Amino acid sequence: MLTCQRRVWCFFLTIGWGGEPVNNVIVIFLASVLVAFAYNMFLLPHNILSSGVSGIAMMIGLKTPLNTGVVNLVLNLPLFIIGFMKLGKRFMINTLFSVAVTSVALILIPISPISKDPILSSVFGGVLAGIAGGLIFRFSASAGGFDIIGLLLTRKKEFPLGNLLFMMNSAVIFVSGFLFSWDAALYTMLSMFATGKVIDTIHTRHLKVTLMIVTSQGDEIKNALFSKLVRGITVVDGEGAYTKEKRKVLFTTISRYELAEVKRLIKEADPKAFVNITETIEVLGYFRRE
Repeated sequence: MLTCQRRVWCFFLTIGWGGEPVNNVIVIFLASVLVAFAYNMFLLPHNILSSGVSGIAMMIGLKTPLNTGVVNLVLNLPLFIIGFMKLGKRFMINTLFSVAVTSVALILIPISPISKDPILSSVFGGVLAGIAGGLIFRFSASAGGFDIIGLLLTRKKEFPLGNLLFMMNSAVIFVSGFLFSWDAALYTMLSMFATGKVIDTIHTRHLKVTLMIVTSQGDEIKNALFSKLVRGITVVDGEGAYTKEKRKVLFTTISRYELAEVKRLIKEADPKAFVNITETIEVLGYFRRE
């Protein structure tokens, strides 16, 4: 009976919707609720706005009787269409789920300040929103709005996503200054800066590393990497200066996201392989960014 239950549990953990693992769905759900919590408990009580479309929805919600969650969902709909065409069905289904959860949570969670200090609220609210946003990005989704535009731009050129979103959202800061106060605009800038830095700490897809692998099992490691990655590998012959033993030296450049999996594959193929991992400043020429 226990074995049967474990099989059923494993089955649901792997299917999700459309092949999406349930643990990914859970992380996206919790992170989306955390976004709404940061907004309603830290930012909105002090007229501190969020970024992009969410910030615009906040401004409309604060200046009109309309609910911020409803406005956030409506404003995101046109961007979903672009996302489905450019970013893929699976990503956009996850994004739609994230935006829907955030919008519902914004309705259900009361706007109640945890701190009376706007500076503390802007920092902690920005950090919480950054943690949530970084996790949402990491698990193949986004919070919608400018995030979709930012992801489209980063696919064309490598750039820290958090910094890009911060620059794109500068307009929201200036508009909030005219609508509310310039103190609120500066608090908003502080919140956005904190959010962007935390996102770049968690979302590291723009970071690249280069591996030099010295091994006596060159073919095994090469085949193992090819079985899981779509990356080019350069293989050269090497010789130990002291031992004179022949070795294969493999060079490859991967994204930071892939590093943990690559290290596992190398260890399984050759536990004695020497691996030197260096950060890559820039990659020129073709590099698969998907």
